[in-house]
This record gives sequence, structure tokens and C-alpha cells, in this order.
Amino acid sequence: MLRRTVAKAVTALVVATAMACSTQPKEGTSVTAVTPAVTPDMAEAGAVVPGAIVVDFKDGTTKEQFDAWEAEWGVDLEFNSVESLDDGLTIADRVEDVEGVLERIRQNPAVEFAEPMRAYRSSYTPNDPDYGKQWNLKMIGMPQAWDSNRGKGVVVAVLDTGIAYEDHEDFKQVPDLKGVKFVQGFDFVNDDVHANDDHGHGTHVAGTIAQATNNGQGVAGVAFEATLMPVKVLNHFGSGTSADIADAIRFAADKGAKVINMSLGGGGYSQTMASAVEYARKKGVTVVAAAGNAGRPRVEFPAAYPGAVAVSAVGPDGALAPYSSYGKELDIAAPGGDKRQGDAGGILQNTIDPRDPARSIYASFQGTSMATPHVAAVAALLYAAGASGPDEVEKALYAGAVRVNGQERTDEYGHGLLNAQKSLEALGGGALIPWPSAWWALALLALVLLTLGRRERPGYFNILATPSFLLPLCLATVGVFFARSWFGGASGVAGDVVNAVSLPIPDWQRIIFGRGKLANPLFYSALIPLGLSFFAIKFRGLRPALGGLSIGFAGFLAYAAWAKAPGLAYLPFTFLAVPWLMVNTFVCLFIARAMLKKEAV
Repeated sequence: MLRRTVAKAVTALVVATAMACSTQPKEGTSVTAVTPAVTPDMAEAGAVVPGAIVVDFKDGTTKEQFDAWEAEWGVDLEFNSVESLDDGLTIADRVEDVEGVLERIRQNPAVEFAEPMRAYRSSYTPNDPDYGKQWNLKMIGMPQAWDSNRGKGVVVAVLDTGIAYEDHEDFKQVPDLKGVKFVQGFDFVNDDVHANDDHGHGTHVAGTIAQATNNGQGVAGVAFEATLMPVKVLNHFGSGTSADIADAIRFAADKGAKVINMSLGGGGYSQTMASAVEYARKKGVTVVAAAGNAGRPRVEFPAAYPGAVAVSAVGPDGALAPYSSYGKELDIAAPGGDKRQGDAGGILQNTIDPRDPARSIYASFQGTSMATPHVAAVAALLYAAGASGPDEVEKALYAGAVRVNGQERTDEYGHGLLNAQKSLEALGGGALIPWPSAWWALALLALVLLTLGRRERPGYFNILATPSFLLPLCLATVGVFFARSWFGGASGVAGDVVNAVSLPIPDWQRIIFGRGKLANPLFYSALIPLGLSFFAIKFRGLRPALGGLSIGFAGFLAYAAWAKAPGLAYLPFTFLAVPWLMVNTFVCLFIARAMLKKEAV
């Protein structure tokens, strides 16, 4: 079994390399596409595909061999795919006597198993009764994205009119938010900790992000395992001030939010708010904002500030909604609704009746306010999938966006129409490699070597050409970045291994401790290189490897400090994160210097 697993892994690598060079199968091998008809009425998991069978031969069985047996079996078998050339998986269609054919095939000693082919659902389908009315979720590829990611553990701050998230005085939690996780927020309008909604807008926005899903009630949300932070910055008339919004942005960034949703705008430029957006981004927070509903070629603030993701709105037909603002600052488009087609053309979510905050309703809204939370929620999925900061999130969002009319970018749609599944694939496909950490590591390596005397210093190119030094450096800065692209389909323990090695070693804390709002400071430190360095006292052959590991950690920590991200858990004050990273960077450099220093002769 182990030999078979290893063989399949090696074959995946070989086939991927071969396919990159040529689309033709190797000479003498035939791979004929056999596609049994799978109709919608077979969608139930485990349904048998009529007349189709799957036969898995033992490793090494050739096509010539099973071709010779086909006449006896009364079936025409073909390899399922290029991958099957090694693992021997074959299929057949239009088999009249399935059980009779399988009985004959199973008697052959070269057959490991033979069974009817079954059909499975291609995507997760929640049981919320009104999910079928949410055309917007299907438009952005959520059924496929939910199969692998639901935003677990990522904190999304909703800066709005508040959220109907608790029973407090006259306020009541709306039923379809029961079971959703919340962290402590703040009401900047009334200056208290109860950020309850007295308007309805904020609750509707929050529902798109993380409505309780698969609970047999109402509708679904995009990142329904994410955690919401209610932050009230708009009063019951739906208006607020630049001072409150700026304070709220900093509050959310300091309290562990990874994504900030601002379905608001309309004011002019504010240096206070622009600085707050810049502050949040430097802390590793993705800020998403609505482009505006003026229907004109000018993106409103705060969406137009540098560092914010500006979102326009489309209707059910995918065309820009007539009310949506647009312009050169626009980044991406998402479903915002177009109620010229009636309520069915809007975005449906659970919210409150603005005339009675204690009364729950399901309402269909439209606006760039409704488009923005789709993007914020997909950003949460990307963080849950391992994105390390706003740069990676935005690259994945834009790489996965569906191009409109084949254009890379337009003022109306930005980089295209949001697609959750494609963005997750872009993130996991190795396209987003954290090279800055590696560049920092190489710069710090040069610094270490320059501080050594000529007789103590190893050659620059000699050390970089030493695998025992270079491999640990890469593992600590970029990880095995191609692992998800090549082996992303692995599951179970193998999937956990792929997820771990595809990350830099300091970020293995995501696998061990889960994707929380803050990073574990023990991994974002010199602890691992320091602990391993003690082994070099006795085993001197480990020194190059530990030197590379220490330089890699130094580069990773230095870049994190420079970018002022991420926040670290357990520290009494958030401002201590950068000093912590800097001190540990210097410790790693000290260890690296000791490991690389040649002994005088």
C-alpha cells in the first residue's frame, strides 16, 4: 500500500512535468476519453451511473494485456486519464449487463477491484429553504468553494449600522444569525460595547458575509464559519462621521480583524480616514469598500483610498448595475442586485424591520453595499486558506476574477467579476509565493557574511550552492510553495502534510493551532533555530543546515516586522509585536553567524 501511494505521488509529479512540455501521450500509449453520461437526476451522492463501470488493475498491467481480455469480458475498457497510465484505473461505458461483466472481470488475478461507476455532487448544497433564491452565491462560485473552505476562524469586522447579533434591551438577534460566531465589537455612535442595529443595513450586510448556513432556515452566507465583529459607525438614519469611521478602522485592526467591510461612502477625501486605511493595511488587514451608488464614473471614498479594495455591483445578468459607480480606482465587481426585475433581482438576507429593531424580516436589497460583503467574505476564505496578508488576498481575488469581454481590466468591472472558487485555486496554485521573505533573508545573509573576518567567512556562492544550507532557508521563507499545485487533491493526513509544507515553517502554527485572529509568538520567534542550535554543539555537520534555517527565520521575521503584520497573540500590548519580531530577527542573525563562521586554522 505504501509503495502504491508513493508511486502515485511520483507519477503525479512526472505527469505534471510531462504535460507542461507536451500535450501528447507517449508513443505506443492510447488514452481515449470515455465520458459516461451523468445527468442532473443522478446528483444524489452515490447514485449509480447506468451502464458504466470502473476497473482498477494491479500496478504494471499494460493496455495490451487488458485489451486481450476484453473480448472474453464483452466490454471495451479505456484508461480514465493520463494519471491512469500508472495506477491502472480504467472505465467503460454502455455496458449492457453490468453485474455479469463485473463478475467475469473480478475473476482475473490482475484486477484489484471492479465496481459500478457512481456519480457524486460536484458541490456543497446547503439546506436553507430560500437558498435557491440566492442567485448571487451561485454567480460567484460558492457551491464549489464551500467544498473546501468556509472561512473558519477568520474575523471580519462589519463597519456599518450595527448587527442584530444579541438580545439586549429592545434589540433582538435575528434568527438566521443564531449560531454565528461573534467577537466583541463597539458602538462608536453611542460609545458603548453594544453595537446593535437600529437601521437594518448592517445586519443585511453581515448576513451576506456569514449568515448561519445549512441550518434549515432562511438563507445562506458566503463565509459562514467566519467570525463577525459588529462595529457601529452609522446611526439609525444610516449616516456617520469620518472621525468615528477612522477610529473604528483602527479599532478593528487592533482587535484582530483580518478583513474590514465598509458598505458605506459618499463623502469627500479625508486624511483621517485615509491614514486609518493605511494603518489597517500595514497591520495585515484587507479593507473592502463600496464604490458608491451614484451611477457615475467616479469611485467614492473610502473605496478610492489607496489600500482599499473598491467594489462595483452587477445584477443577475452579470452586467454593471445602473446605480453602480465605477472608475479608475475600481478593483473588482460582485453581485449587488438589480431590482428592476423585482425583488428576485436583489440580494436576499435576514435583517431587522427598521421600524421595529426587535422584528426579523427577510429583505431583498440592492446596491454596492450588497456587493462589498461578497468580496469581504471571499477575502475571509482566502485568509482561512492560508493567505498571509492583503497583498496575497488581492492577488488571488484579481487572479480568480472572471474577465468581462476578455479584458484584463476595465473601469466598470475592475479586474473582473468575483469568483470564490477560482480565487481559492489561484491562492493554492502556487502563483502567490511569499518572495519578500526570501529577499530579506538573502540581504541579511550578505550582512552576516560581511561581518565575518575574511578567514572566518565561507564563500558567498559556495554557501548558496550548498543544499544543506539552501533548503532550510527556503523552507523557512517560502515553504514548498508548489506543493498545493501538485498535490492539492490530497486528503486526510496527506492533505495536512501538503498544507503544512506549502507554508513557511513559522506559519506551520496555522496547522497546529488553527487559523486564529493572531499568530502564535513562539513560531514567530527565534525559538526553533535556537533550540536546534544546541544539537550543533555535538553534531558539527548540522551547522550549515542550522545556518540556513536561522537566516530563513531572520528574513521571515524581518519582513513581518517591516510590514507590521501579523498581530501576535498573548502580548499585553499590540505595539509590542514589531519589537518582538525585530529582537528575534537579531537573535536569529546571531545564531546564523555562529553557525556559518569557519574555525580559524
